[in-house]
Amino acid sequence: MISIIVPVYNAELYLNRCIKSILNQTYRELELILIDDGSTDSSLSICENYASQDSRIVIISKKNQGAGLARNEGLKIAKGDYIGFVDSDDYISVNMYEEMYHYAIENDADIVQCGYMKVDEKDNIIAKSNYQNKII
Repeated sequence: MISIIVPVYNAELYLNRCIKSILNQTYRELELILIDDGSTDSSLSICENYASQDSRIVIISKKNQGAGLARNEGLKIAKGDYIGFVDSDDYISVNMYEEMYHYAIENDADIVQCGYMKVDEKDNIIAKSNYQNKII
């Protein structure tokens, strides 16, 4: 299983897309840990709505202490053999975790890193990483 931890703080504008991109992964053996870090918008209710529809979702609601501490809270309860992090204003490719998982297994890797694309509000690519797969 892969545990995916998402720190959430006032992300109502982006959160639906983020959560959907994780729940729709081709790799299905995952748990999604949403850490509401004291949001003052509707982020927590968005998280709760998804959790009521998908048993793979776990929610922690806490006072605001920053994304780093929110991630640490998620690590405390994560059940996965692998851990992934996604920011609440990001979304991921539908097969990202399947590809990363297979790469880890095939190469007996403890850590797998992937590239990224920075896009604008209309999904136009602004920047793209030049990350090359390599085994260290």
